[in-house]
Amino acid sequence: ELCVSSTKSMTGHLLGGAGGIEAVFSCLALKDSFVPPTANLKIPDPELDLDYVPNEGRKKHLSYVLSNSLGFGGHNACLIFKNQAD
Repeated sequence: ELCVSSTKSMTGHLLGGAGGIEAVFSCLALKDSFVPPTANLKIPDPELDLDYVPNEGRKKHLSYVLSNSLGFGGHNACLIFKNQAD
């Protein structure tokens, strides 16, 4: 099952460093088998059927992690990391 979380809710926007720190969080999630929380998520959109991870992280084996970085001016990147233990 796909989990959805956002670390930016804990770090704020780091501008040019945002994608780099999100990549680090993604690799740590794989290494530690831990999905980080989305801080301060109080009311998820009931129209969306997503497995949000609000306010408290979750232990879970992860085979892959996707990191989306959407920047100012349309500078966007997506990275997929694979758990090498799998």
